[in-house]
Amino acid sequence: MTDLWFPDARTGTAHEPFWFLGSRTRVLVPGSETRGALSIMEFSETAGHSPPHHVHEDEEEIWIVLDGKISFFVGDQRHDLQPGEVAYGPRGVPHSYLVRSQTARMAVAFAPSCIEEWFTANGTPVSSIDEAPAAFDIATIIASAEAFHLRVEGPPPTE
Repeated sequence: MTDLWFPDARTGTAHEPFWFLGSRTRVLVPGSETRGALSIMEFSETAGHSPPHHVHEDEEEIWIVLDGKISFFVGDQRHDLQPGEVAYGPRGVPHSYLVRSQTARMAVAFAPSCIEEWFTANGTPVSSIDEAPAAFDIATIIASAEAFHLRVEGPPPTE
């Protein structure tokens, strides 16, 4: 049997965080460690954060709320979740989410992997002096999504 431990799991250190669309983000399990089967990321966000409605053509997506309250919009359904609850976003179905608490944190699994490369390519490293998210250019980020078979379908959801 092959070794299934991830290098960072053995040492207790985490992958370096980065800013992405105003969220503090990090890759917990890169696809390179799972032979491309899946990747897992963590997102830490503040009240009102919501990405545009979008579609992943290649990945299934599982959201696990770790802290806070988040509403997930998948197709025409809304799921209001709190810590310990899970939502599923099938590939090809428009989805988004809205942070409804002061802060929230979630783990997101993508299967198969690869999309984490889009996040990291468009992220900005978090420095020890950062107190706010780094500025970003949404048009550039959206334009780079096409190569990863991700497309924006509409504006972010609001309450």
